[in-house]
Amino acid sequence: MLEGNLKVVVAAEVRGKPLRHELKYPLSFLQYQVLRRKIKTVMKPDPHAEPEGQYHIRTLYIDDVKNSAYFEKMSGVGTRQKYRLRIYNLRDSPVKFERKIRIYNYVLKESEVIKREEAEKIINGDIHFLANSQSPLLKRFYAECRLNLMRPTLLLEYLREPYIYPVGNVRVTFDFDLRTNIVTKPVKFFEKDVPTVKVGDEATVVLEVKYDDVLPEVVRGLLSEEVGLRQALGKFALCKTAKGVLIF
Repeated sequence: MLEGNLKVVVAAEVRGKPLRHELKYPLSFLQYQVLRRKIKTVMKPDPHAEPEGQYHIRTLYIDDVKNSAYFEKMSGVGTRQKYRLRIYNLRDSPVKFERKIRIYNYVLKESEVIKREEAEKIINGDIHFLANSQSPLLKRFYAECRLNLMRPTLLLEYLREPYIYPVGNVRVTFDFDLRTNIVTKPVKFFEKDVPTVKVGDEATVVLEVKYDDVLPEVVRGLLSEEVGLRQALGKFALCKTAKGVLIF
């Protein structure tokens, strides 16, 4: 979708909805260890994490035949969107269908919990049931599929270590052990033994900072001490260009 058209559509869709800041930073493993130790003094582990403080995320991205989500990201288009399916800890419930809208440094995530059977239909291109969905998100995706021939393009998975801070609804996450695979048919999303390749090296950690209006000074101070310049560092784009080879 052309940026101009998407801007108009998104402006109407996000009106009145809360946008969040989302900042990303690349970290060395040493930076991660130092910052993690400091973060723990002021932030609490996310209660949704497993007992060891982490959880596993597997995501299947859905793009059009032109790979618009990827090329818009790499071209620096300010207003863009991605559709994805997501599961946690390799369990088939809950399954989340999401649309992530980015408007420069702001994001809006729309999410709908669906059944595994519904996710498998979407993966296989059987989208007709979405036409009668009561979910605005799923109905919008159905229209997108009819217009732009959406299909699964990239699977990625990683471990996430999350922390939360109540003031400003702050969420700080460390993502590591990033892995990907080329999507081929039949698409394997729920299988536990999906073959993947590692992206980056053992020292690759992606720090994400999300908050509502203002980042509290206590958190901002920790970040300014330990991290470098913010980068447009998307895991989606990193995996697409894994080892310098475009995955389409």
